[in-house]
Order: sequence, then C-alpha cells, then structure tokens
Amino acid sequence: MLDTTTTQVNGIDLGMLGEIVDRIQQDPDNGALAFAVTTRWTGGTRSEATVEDIRFGGQRIPRDYLIEADEPTQICGTDQAPNPQELLMAAFNACITVGYVAGAATKGIKLERLEIRTSGTLDLRGFLGLSDQVAPGYESVDYEVTIAGDGTPEQFAEIHQAVMKTSPNYYNLGRPIRLNGTLNIA
Repeated sequence: MLDTTTTQVNGIDLGMLGEIVDRIQQDPDNGALAFAVTTRWTGGTRSEATVEDIRFGGQRIPRDYLIEADEPTQICGTDQAPNPQELLMAAFNACITVGYVAGAATKGIKLERLEIRTSGTLDLRGFLGLSDQVAPGYESVDYEVTIAGDGTPEQFAEIHQAVMKTSPNYYNLGRPIRLNGTLNIA
C-alpha cells in the first residue's frame, strides 16, 4: 500500500490529494469547483481572456492569468497566438494529462513520459454559413496517448479507462453541454 501521508509521485502530493478526497467525502459541497473566464476582443481576430478567481468548496482562490488567441494569417488573423481550436485541444490535453499523472501517482507508478496528441478537421463552410449541410465544428476528434513508466500495460490500461470515465474535459467534449447564453447590448 502506498503511503499517502508523505509521498510525492510524479509531482503529485498524495497526502494533499487524500485530504481533498476526505473533505469531499465528508461534505459533497466541498467538491464544488467553479471557473470563470472573461474574453475581450483586442482587434481583428485577436482576443485576450482573463482567468478569474475560482471558487473551491466555498473558498475564493485568486487567479491571474491572461490567455491570448488569434487566427493564422491565412484566415484573416495576424498569427500572434494560438487559435481557439488549438486552445480547445490544448485544454483537453492538459485536463487528461492531470488524470494520467494523478492516476499513475495513486498507483505508485513513476512516469518517464506522457505525451498526448489531439487532432481534428473542421470545414469552414459550416463556420462561414456557406452550407447548412456542414457542421460548424468537429464531427470527431482523434487523440493518441503515449505513456511510459514503471507501470504494467494492464495498469496503464486501467488508468486510461479511469481518465475517460472521470476527466472533466473528456466529458465536456464527449457529449453535448447545455450552454446558457445571454446577449447584452451596450
């Protein structure tokens, strides 16, 4: 059995993870994690998103990050930052990375390598409104995980299944989410 009181594996503090799990098991409200991001147009196809403070178990946690987005010059941008599709894939990859790393850590598996490559093709005819027969987004997205460490193939397969079952962004991209939009005219 792995000692979760003092052990760090793959940079994951298992004692802290255990405390988080205990707090949530004692009171499910401690598991509420709320995020917000405000994006402002900065000209052309460019925008800047400000990451706002998060709320975790009723507590405010300060956050102060800026995320820039732009489009390649070939589609009217200035190529100053990743485009929204690249950011979407990066967010997906980052989220499932946490799942693989934490899953390996809780099994005492030391990782040597973890790489996730995600790709997809969309048809601009949908985005540009040129065809009602073409979806404005992806019909499917492919991802490939390369993982290495001192775990067995069976352990890595278990971790993979757990990530697909528990990752928030896997869930978010894998099924429809209700979007509640409001338009404010300034």
